[in-house]
Amino acid sequence: MSAYKEVFKRTEIKYLLSKEQYDGLMPYLKTIARVDEYGLSRINNIYFDTPDYRLAKTSMEKPLYKEKLRLRTYGATGDDTNSFIEIKKKYSGIVYKRRVSGSYTDTYEYLTGNGDHKKSFEPLQISREIDQFMRLYGKLRPAMCICYDRVAMIGKEDEDFRVTFDSNIIWNDKCTDLRTVNGGRKLLEDGQRLMEIKVSNAMPMGLARRLSELGIFPVSFSKYGSGYADMMTMIRSERTERTAERKTIVTAGKMKGVAAYV
Repeated sequence: MSAYKEVFKRTEIKYLLSKEQYDGLMPYLKTIARVDEYGLSRINNIYFDTPDYRLAKTSMEKPLYKEKLRLRTYGATGDDTNSFIEIKKKYSGIVYKRRVSGSYTDTYEYLTGNGDHKKSFEPLQISREIDQFMRLYGKLRPAMCICYDRVAMIGKEDEDFRVTFDSNIIWNDKCTDLRTVNGGRKLLEDGQRLMEIKVSNAMPMGLARRLSELGIFPVSFSKYGSGYADMMTMIRSERTERTAERKTIVTAGKMKGVAAYV
């Protein structure tokens, strides 16, 4: 078992920052928060979904309530890497996250149906919630890997206050095993960062004032939803290109026939 916190309930507010906004915010942020003990870390996720991407589509609709299931690791991933099966739910702006941990092999095979489905993880209550989630949605499969670099900061006076900065966010739907995933498509422009402010209570007033001064405002941004949208854009583009190629071939064939007749 890990020392990580297993249950979370908090408000998470997201912002997309340019390099200039990030540089302008950090001097103030360092007065109220410090980088946590993990420093810069690589976070790797597999999002599980139905074959028709039911969970991704729901996320894109921005409903009052939504949920997702993912497998997460930190850093390089091997068979014995400590890994987390997470259920993340969001209702009316409040995020609830519950997770259990085990070796990567155990958690991956459990979720993909290749292992012992009677295996349970501690704490048992959360393990049962994961089982219920999987029964509710039927056959779930590894749908997409999303990986990124993260720096997390924690409040100097209030340890429930956290700020994270994610960069180099990539998605990959071709390789969905964190032991072998390599590369992918970027979700952010160069220099951009996704900032998340996570609070159990109210945001510090000084921080809210500084955000306003820098023109930093909340955005709706789902990494998995954005990856799904990018994937669908690629699919539509490829279909359009194939249709155009077929039309070109048919037109060329007709023109050749006309030329031969003449």
